[in-house]
Amino acid sequence: MDLQLKGKRVLITGGSKGIGKAIAKIFVKEGACVGIVARGREALEETMHELDVAAYQGDLLKAADRSKVFRDFIQDHGGIDILVNNAGGSSGRKAMETDLDAFSQAMELNYIAAVHFSKMAAESMKMTESCGSIVNITSIFGRESGGKITYNNAKAALISFTKGFADEVIKDGVRVNGVAPGSILHSTGNWQKRLDENPEKMKQFVKENIPAGRFGRAEEIADVAAFLASERASWVVGATLNVDGGQSYMNF
Repeated sequence: MDLQLKGKRVLITGGSKGIGKAIAKIFVKEGACVGIVARGREALEETMHELDVAAYQGDLLKAADRSKVFRDFIQDHGGIDILVNNAGGSSGRKAMETDLDAFSQAMELNYIAAVHFSKMAAESMKMTESCGSIVNITSIFGRESGGKITYNNAKAALISFTKGFADEVIKDGVRVNGVAPGSILHSTGNWQKRLDENPEKMKQFVKENIPAGRFGRAEEIADVAAFLASERASWVVGATLNVDGGQSYMNF
């Protein structure tokens, strides 16, 4: 299927590795003009050269860095058509064992950064005649317990924002949707670390928790993100799609 993404200007946060890198790769394959954002310079430059994309270094915990990254992307590309908010991470332990600072940091990285980029992108998209699209990468654990509580909370907030913001900006030609991955295996992720540490435990985890019988692949998240960003999904507004091999317990 031709997703009609050729020439689209795409900015992907957390785009230097893992799911973000897979998303960047599919957009490049579709002929889009891609920019990726990350904090670590080494992985950023490696992906920049490997995929032939523009790269922007910034600490997305800092509002000033987010503003500069976005401003630089607009200056380099003359506008933005698609934003993918993928940057995120988890920290802390059980709620009673986790400092409030960890809750604040998780919200800043997983939620506030995405809200900030979304507001900037929507404002820019409204100025162009072409339709814009924002895709937020959340998690099935934003809908049910499973990950670290700081992460769950922030992703739940982002799922809520996705629907609320979608309803607000669709009148301006901007579509907002989300992808909620389940357990995805890639070389730099937590599931790979756990698999390396205890293969038998992870084999049992998959058997008990993922009906499809395996971990998901980053490319499987990327394919759905690209579809949602494209005009092939023109009537999908405010949705967050589970992409999890049946792992989620939700039935709606």
